[in-house]
Amino acid sequence: MLQFVGRRLLSAIPVMLGIVFLVFVMARVIPGDPCYATYGEKATPELCAAFNARYGLDEPIWKQFLIYLGALLQGDLGTSIRFGRPVTDILVERLPLTIELTIYALSFATVAGVSLGLISALRRNSPADVGTMVVANFGVSTPVFVLGLVLQIIFAVWLKDTIFALPPSGRLTPGTEVIPIAEAWGIPDLSGPLGSLLNFLSNIYTANAILTLNGPLFVDAASHMILPAIAVGTIPLAIIARMTRSSLLEVLGADFIRTARAKGLRERHVIRRHGMRNAMLPVVTVVGLSIAGFLSGAILTETIFNLAGIGRTLFEAIQGRDYIVIQGVTLVVALGYVMINLVVDVSYAVLDPRIRLG
Repeated sequence: MLQFVGRRLLSAIPVMLGIVFLVFVMARVIPGDPCYATYGEKATPELCAAFNARYGLDEPIWKQFLIYLGALLQGDLGTSIRFGRPVTDILVERLPLTIELTIYALSFATVAGVSLGLISALRRNSPADVGTMVVANFGVSTPVFVLGLVLQIIFAVWLKDTIFALPPSGRLTPGTEVIPIAEAWGIPDLSGPLGSLLNFLSNIYTANAILTLNGPLFVDAASHMILPAIAVGTIPLAIIARMTRSSLLEVLGADFIRTARAKGLRERHVIRRHGMRNAMLPVVTVVGLSIAGFLSGAILTETIFNLAGIGRTLFEAIQGRDYIVIQGVTLVVALGYVMINLVVDVSYAVLDPRIRLG
């Protein structure tokens, strides 16, 4: 197992280098000029010449790439052209929201999707099966921006002033107090990796609320995540439900299931220990791809619900021709894809001991 993980991590190095190179080149062949995107009508040839010299954009592309790669090997993702801030600081500020939304959306999609798929498979061709598949097809065919607006109308307008009302946008209610974890624990200002980690966790408001025992913050942060999580998690939910149904039906028709039933095992035991465990392999693949999709950022969801996450950051960087931010965000997302695929591959051996990864 350790050898497999080591091989996968080593093989990820050329993949990451290839991604960095492709993104670096593609960002620079996009029509437009970062100077004019930054200054607009105030841009002059003299100002743009100084601008390009300051950020090294007047150098040949191959030299720019070598400079960027050297800084990257030292852990420096560069400084944003548009905001004048280190890309690392922007990621520490905006990536936590995307991670928090991913946790909520993934929990919703996985729990509801697997449950609906299980019900549908156990009651094949029944009204419950038909109704579940109708819901799944509806979820797959409904665009995110339509579902998001509908959810806002239902829970923020029609159900306003009821116990079912939910916030339509934003991450927190204005005035909600957020105390950094280090301050709540009485730890002095920290620098280095530990300080960065605590700051990062502090920006994941749900985790912050749990670690600092802040109940009002947890309730407020969770309520703001419900509608975005439903909007972005509905399509993965529908796919997981359909995949669970088809995979479980295939497994329940296998010989070892009939043998288990012939031995007198309880149906619940047969489904849980033999059926679901073997049917989870394709479902885990779908879940892994869904996680990677969530981490890449849901631009439409973040825009509709006024959330400043990775997706919206990348969109704004592309609009502003902010090459440094584009490269940094893409690199982090690509690293997330590699690590998630590694976890998915390792989980295969846990679910099915016949799979040998070593």
